[in-house]
Amino acid sequence: MVHLVGAGPGDPELITLRGRDLLAGCDAVVLDALASPLLLSHLRPGAEVHEMGKRAGEPSATQAEIGALLVRLAREGKRVVRLKGGDPFVFGRGGEECELLEAEGIPYEVVPGVTSAVAAPGAAGIPVTHRDWAGHVTVVTGHERGDADGSHVDLAALARLLPDGTLVFLMGARTLPRITAGLIAAGADPDIPAAAVQWGTDPRQRSCSGTLGTIVDAVNAAAMGAPMVTVVGRVAALGERLRSIGRRPLAGRRILVTRARAQASGFVERLRRLGAEAVELPVIAVEPVGERRALEDAARRLAAEAASPPPGGRHAVFTSANAVRLVWEAVRAVGLDARAFAGVRLVAIGPETAAALLDCGLAADLVPGEYVAEAVAEAMIAGGVSGARVWLPRAAAARDVLPVRLREAGADVEVLPIYRTVLPEGTADRLRAELEHGVDAVTFTSSSTVAHFGEALGGAPFPPGAIAACIGPVTARSAREAGYPVAVVAAEYTTAGLAAALSTHFTLGTAAPLP
Repeated sequence: MVHLVGAGPGDPELITLRGRDLLAGCDAVVLDALASPLLLSHLRPGAEVHEMGKRAGEPSATQAEIGALLVRLAREGKRVVRLKGGDPFVFGRGGEECELLEAEGIPYEVVPGVTSAVAAPGAAGIPVTHRDWAGHVTVVTGHERGDADGSHVDLAALARLLPDGTLVFLMGARTLPRITAGLIAAGADPDIPAAAVQWGTDPRQRSCSGTLGTIVDAVNAAAMGAPMVTVVGRVAALGERLRSIGRRPLAGRRILVTRARAQASGFVERLRRLGAEAVELPVIAVEPVGERRALEDAARRLAAEAASPPPGGRHAVFTSANAVRLVWEAVRAVGLDARAFAGVRLVAIGPETAAALLDCGLAADLVPGEYVAEAVAEAMIAGGVSGARVWLPRAAAARDVLPVRLREAGADVEVLPIYRTVLPEGTADRLRAELEHGVDAVTFTSSSTVAHFGEALGGAPFPPGAIAACIGPVTARSAREAGYPVAVVAAEYTTAGLAAALSTHFTLGTAAPLP
């Protein structure tokens, strides 16, 4: 079975529910160049990905090769998704592929998608129809099969549709000079409004406006190109008037996320929902330290101590989700479960660490109001720790402020250095490649990310024009010591707080002194 699925205009959230479900259940996907690669996150592990995108003027697979691949995959018994940008039947060659599948006797289904012909102008504040200005809309391809000189598009006929209608040209970035000149030569008013939208609905969206006679110059001045939608008609003037439509706080911002990949997904998703182009470039990876047996033995001791607890009680303090994950793996490896923590007061440094505990069936008894080691120590000491036994699994290079303060208050603290952070292989090369495209902000969620980002820079300066955005004051202090331009520090020391602080910075400017 082959499903021709419209991926929508660019924003991965604009795929249909049916399209998303088919991606989740398919064996192979044949990907179009304009379908967002973020949609591949819906695939199950092991699903095949065949990139067969076509770009004008660049080497790419032929339509015959794409058709042959669809036929072969289907005949191998696979459930195939042909993922196409926009709608398969709006200049997506969906009709040609259906004809081939019909001729080959292969079952197929067409799942419509949101076409960029409507969505891209809409995202730029341009309604393609309007009760006062445009009673009809005509969607035109900017190039056709065998169309070298425009002979397949009757520009004279299109000119007669103005000014009471709207013309929308798809895939016409390279042919825009010929299109506009042809319309004017055919009698269209050169002063009628026109607009162009590049990467519509995507965080990279840009637009410019002018008239039929000036839009080519405006596009060139803005250095815009494919993928681009051009609108000609009186409704194009509304783009300037409705420029705030759907404007999200981080729209157009490119933000580098340095957090470890296993912890970054929620933060990245939040940034993308706020309109940013979030670039994942983890500068830390977590490596266990010491023998796994030592942590497993500690887990056994923790469970055994339930029979004879110390007079001050027992505490387990988690200062990161990484520590939670490694401890839980050790607990399960020795045949224990959440009951190993019976009678243990669980402390989490912040809500994200508390959420990691809850994923293991463990509810934190204490989460301090401020998510730093000093606040953890104060909150625990206020509740009484004299004579208590405290179990502290943490990073090998963590600050000593917490165990020192607790021991001074009379606690017996067992520090378990269970992991360290390292720079993933190849990060420096990836960083250089990403910085060539420029970034508006680099986010740091720990002092470790600051240190490893500096290592990846290899002596190069901080990205020009970018700001450093930090999850809290401890991380901000590390960033300042590294010489980074700290402009954003989250008031709430979580990734949600950091995303909110970035939104405030880029929309309103920093309203309060930085911590």
